[in-house]
Amino acid sequence: MSDDTNNITPQASYGFDPTYGFSLEQLLSVEAPPEPKDFTAFWEKRYQHALTIAPMPVIQSTDLTHPDWLVFTIQYTSTEHFIIRGWLLLPKHTAIERGFIIGHGYGGRDGPDFHLPFNNAALLFPCFRGLSLSTKQGISREAYWHVRHDIDKVERYILGGCVDDIWLGSSCLLTLFPHLAGRLGYLGISFGGGLGALALAFDKRLARGHINVPTFGHHPLRLKLPTQGSASSLQQYYFTHKKQTLQTLRYYDAAIAAQYITQPMHCACAKFDPCVTPPGQFAIYNAITSAKQLFILDAGHHQYPRQAMQNADLLDELATFFAPLTSTTQHTLT
Repeated sequence: MSDDTNNITPQASYGFDPTYGFSLEQLLSVEAPPEPKDFTAFWEKRYQHALTIAPMPVIQSTDLTHPDWLVFTIQYTSTEHFIIRGWLLLPKHTAIERGFIIGHGYGGRDGPDFHLPFNNAALLFPCFRGLSLSTKQGISREAYWHVRHDIDKVERYILGGCVDDIWLGSSCLLTLFPHLAGRLGYLGISFGGGLGALALAFDKRLARGHINVPTFGHHPLRLKLPTQGSASSLQQYYFTHKKQTLQTLRYYDAAIAAQYITQPMHCACAKFDPCVTPPGQFAIYNAITSAKQLFILDAGHHQYPRQAMQNADLLDELATFFAPLTSTTQHTLT
């Protein structure tokens, strides 16, 4: 792709340069930060606990109609007895041959996406704990406060619970459709992208993953570079709680987790992003050692001239990337 970043920069008035002066070559050389010695033990313990939870999915029909999809609301139980709510799309005209969990950004989710190129799949759209349909008293639905929730407690930090919600999403789909074992994929953008890297590193039931402008990559850098969004909230908290913030966030670094991803991965990373620093995004991609593909976006979290074209090209790539999940055995929901 040609470098159109310079055509984007004059449109922005953020008070800082959302490229941070990084060339593509420099972005592709950003390494993950050092990891805690017990990083994998910390996450393996969480994952094994998540596997003991029965998701107990409940689906209900809705008034939403679509020519290609049956639209349901769904809820399932995650860790700490948290009820996760969202939507489930099932194909009207084809067999259910694969399944996807689709994570959302920090703006939350107000409905399912109908544009994804997976017409033979069960599509699960969970709302992560505390957000959108999965709100709960005591947890702010605002990204500014949500990203700080229980940050003073390493084991209970909200991001860990959100990763659990993805793992229980896998359990939910496999409870409803046992034949999809080995045929689950994950897609997540921004907030959901960073969570996805953390989840995929330890849940091998997810056979392939796509993360788009993923956040939570290389926290030491994210805490230093000027930014907007949830990272700005973390920076403000870090200013008065440096040791505590670093002690927690080093366990929730998507770039560190990415080193343990073994599944094939597709990543969309932006060279210009005022909310999720590009070096943090690329640190995640660079850390992945499994088979991987990179789609370079001109910008993230910002409107730009080639956006519609790049989104269309990206969907084409995703259709091809996730094609191996398709099975030859036909099943329907019973």
